[in-house]
Amino acid sequence: MAYTREETETVEVDYPIEQLWESIPKAITHLEWTIQESDKTRYYLMIQTNGAFMSYPSNIKIVLDPINDKTTRMLIAGETPITTVTAVLEFGRTRQRIEILIVTLANIMENKNKTTNPP
Repeated sequence: MAYTREETETVEVDYPIEQLWESIPKAITHLEWTIQESDKTRYYLMIQTNGAFMSYPSNIKIVLDPINDKTTRMLIAGETPITTVTAVLEFGRTRQRIEILIVTLANIMENKNKTTNPP
């Protein structure tokens, strides 16, 4: 029997929505994941991660919402198919993949900010 394990994270980021929107595909490419759907009018992305041995890929939804000109709210919701065989191995994997995405995106944004605003 299969079901999905879901995790959700909401993060407020001190970057404009356009800058964040442009950097997310770079993070996805760096992680070697795949963008399944993209809608700039709604600032919505659906991403599929890679699977591993005894591990299914996760589907991660990202929705961006501007708070003001310099701050963006980012909703990240992930779900991973689980079976009775993979349940123990998959424990925490969806959360881990969301965290990897956030860290990778933060590194890309930080490096981009350093190159556009040198000291």
